[in-house]
Amino acid sequence: MRVLLFTGKGGVGKTTAAAATATLAARRGLKTLVVSTDTAHSLADALAVPPSDEPVEAAPGLYLQQVDTQRSLERHWGELQDYARAAFHELGLDEITSEEVTVLPGAEEIIALLELREQARTGRWDVIVVDCAPTAETLRLLALPEALDWHVSRLLPVGRRLLKALGPLVRHVAKVSAPEESVLSAGERLHRGLMAVRELLTGDNTSVRLVLTPEAVVVAEARRTLTSLSLYGYRVDAVIANRVFPAGGADEWRSRWVEAQTRQLADVHASFAPLPILTVPYLPAEPVGIDALAEVGDALYGEHDPFATPTGEPPMRIGADELTLWLPLADKSDIDLARKRDELIVTAGSYRRVIALPAALARRTVASAALQDGHLRVTFEI
Repeated sequence: MRVLLFTGKGGVGKTTAAAATATLAARRGLKTLVVSTDTAHSLADALAVPPSDEPVEAAPGLYLQQVDTQRSLERHWGELQDYARAAFHELGLDEITSEEVTVLPGAEEIIALLELREQARTGRWDVIVVDCAPTAETLRLLALPEALDWHVSRLLPVGRRLLKALGPLVRHVAKVSAPEESVLSAGERLHRGLMAVRELLTGDNTSVRLVLTPEAVVVAEARRTLTSLSLYGYRVDAVIANRVFPAGGADEWRSRWVEAQTRQLADVHASFAPLPILTVPYLPAEPVGIDALAEVGDALYGEHDPFATPTGEPPMRIGADELTLWLPLADKSDIDLARKRDELIVTAGSYRRVIALPAALARRTVASAALQDGHLRVTFEI
C-alpha cells in the first residue's frame, strides 16, 4: 500500500494536487482513498461530490472520506473527555461550558490521523492520498506522536502509582474525583494509536510531496518545511510547482510574471535537487470535477511514476557508533545539539526533536558532531 501526503503553504493548490493524484491512481486501476487532515475540507468541493464521513465512491476506484470529527472523537477520546467533563462539572461549571472546554486542541487533525491508521489497517486500498493542513499545522501534527510518546512513556507509569496513593487526598483537597483505571487506559490507547500513525507515515511506502507556487515567500517556506520534515523523520520524494505561467506572454504584465517565475523556478531546482520538480501550468479555469482533475494529473506527472516506492535512505540512520540525520538546506547557524541522559535533542531553526538513543549509544558520550552536505553526523566514543 502506497501512502502520499500533500502539504504546502495555504493557497498554493495542495488540495488540487492531492485530488489530481488520487484521480490518476484510480484511473490506473489502483483502489484509492483520498482523505483530508485539513479542517477546511475542500476535497469534496474539488471532486464535485457530496462530503461523506465514511469512504464513498466519487469515481470508479476512487473513494473520498471527510472524517466526522465528533463521532470519531467519542470513539478515540471518549473516556478521557467524559472524565474531564465530569471533573469540571464537580467544580461548578455548567454542562455546556464543561463540554466546550474539554475539546482537545487540534482534535480534528488528530482524529483524521487516527482514522487514516484505521483505513490503512483494513487492507482495502492500494493507494491512500492525504490532503494535509497548511505546513505549520502539518509540522505540529506530524511532530505530535513522538512528542506525546516522550511524555507518556515517562509520566504515565509514575502517574498510575501516584493516583493509587493520592486518590483520596485529591478528592478531599481538590474536590474532584481522581481518574479511574479506564481513563488512564483510554489515554494509553490514544498514545498507541498515534505511535502507530507515526510508524505508518515514516515507513518505506510513505512519502510527502511539497506543493508550492514559484513566488519568493512561498519558496522560502517550502525550503524550511523540507528541513523540518526531515528532522522529524518524514521522507519527501517530490516538489510540485503549481500555477506556472507558460512562456511567451502576450503582454507586459504576463511577461513580467513569466520572468519572475523563471527566476524562482531556477532557485527551486537548485535548492531542492536531487528531488524531482514537477510542474502544473496556470490553467485557464479552476480544475473542479473528476475529468478536470485527471487532466491536471496527466500534466503534473507526465512519464513520471507517481506511485513508485520511494528510493534512497530514510532521513535518519543509526549505526554502530554514529547517528546520521538528513537536514537538507539547513545552515550550521540554525542547528543546535544537546544531550540529556539517553536522549539527543536536535534543534533546526524553530523546530526541535528529542531522539531516544538505542541502548548501545545511550551508554556512550558524543565524540563529535558535524553538518556536512546536508547531513548531521553525530559520532559516539567507542
